[in-house]
Amino acid sequence: MGLRDFHPAVLATALATFGSFLGIGIVDPILPSIARELGASHFMVMFLFTSYLLVMGLANLVAGALATRIGSKRTMLLGLATVAVFAGGCALVSTVESLAILRGFWGLGNALFTTTALAIMVGVAAGNGSEAISLYEAALGFGIACGPLLGGLLGAQSWRLPFAGASVLMIVAFRFVVLTVEEPEAERQQRVRDVLGTFRHTGVFTNAVIGLLYTFGFFTLLAYTPLILGLSTLMIGFVFFAWGILLIVGSAVLSPRLNRRFGTPETTAGALTVFAGLLGVMWVSSGSTMLSTLVIVGGFLCGILNANLTTLAMGISTHSRSAASGAFNSLRFTGGAFAPITAGYLGQAYGATVPFLIGAGAVGLGLVVLLGRFGEFGFAEPEPTH
Repeated sequence: MGLRDFHPAVLATALATFGSFLGIGIVDPILPSIARELGASHFMVMFLFTSYLLVMGLANLVAGALATRIGSKRTMLLGLATVAVFAGGCALVSTVESLAILRGFWGLGNALFTTTALAIMVGVAAGNGSEAISLYEAALGFGIACGPLLGGLLGAQSWRLPFAGASVLMIVAFRFVVLTVEEPEAERQQRVRDVLGTFRHTGVFTNAVIGLLYTFGFFTLLAYTPLILGLSTLMIGFVFFAWGILLIVGSAVLSPRLNRRFGTPETTAGALTVFAGLLGVMWVSSGSTMLSTLVIVGGFLCGILNANLTTLAMGISTHSRSAASGAFNSLRFTGGAFAPITAGYLGQAYGATVPFLIGAGAVGLGLVVLLGRFGEFGFAEPEPTH
């Protein structure tokens, strides 16, 4: 289906999602500059991702419950405002510890936004839930893709400018949502224990565990690789821009086609297999050219897996959309939070490419979990396209 077939609220939320996730990728190219100018080790710099992901994961437990009380639109706006404030704060501090703390609050804001954004898009897109998820993941991917490019351009002048730029973008996104998104039909009120209760469904819990293990590999590639590429800030931006473009292709083009042909669980299993293999090749690779090429190619696989695991999370649960999304993202990002600091420590202690071996092992374990509980996903097929 084309963009014109989506409800305007779906498109508006997708555009806001683009702005929100552009603020994530904008940090990638400046990681080496931050480490160099603030005299920080790779391990300490990785806390910029770990604090962000850990708070984001935990906040997803309450984001869905909050949305059912104050409304999805208000929760989304609160998230955008939080990101705007603390991203701006990152541009003003001068220690890695301060940056890590502010990035944690940034993660809180993004959790409030992402949980409600996905729920709004799926809810408004009546009858086209899987297409809305693909659009959400495409907007997410395009934001992550453009973020490094903007971060590289601004970061070439100063590592502070990308943070300031992210803050301005969130202010623009806030205004856009105020003007264009209407409050959707309210879901019944829920509590944190309702979100946790979704894990009693074995399929939901299994999918969340797979998401956790995949996300560990995902953030090993996304957060750690910029530190060892040995490229300039601008060139790192171009590498991850290309990665993000292929991520869009994977989520918006390849994922729906492969799912219709082979089935969502089968496609997910295949993509996990290839992604684990790619990380394994990165472990034995050397040189910026080879690593950069593998990062870029990995965009295809990350796009497919991002879209498919989210599709399964929303389709397999019998609970509300916000509860299902909150539970999945909570475990997914909380687990992924440990990938950057693990990679930073292992890379300095045992060799620059060793973290990719650990990432490959985590993704491979996710594949084993999926294959072991394959029957849980038989009813979570994508909706047919007319």
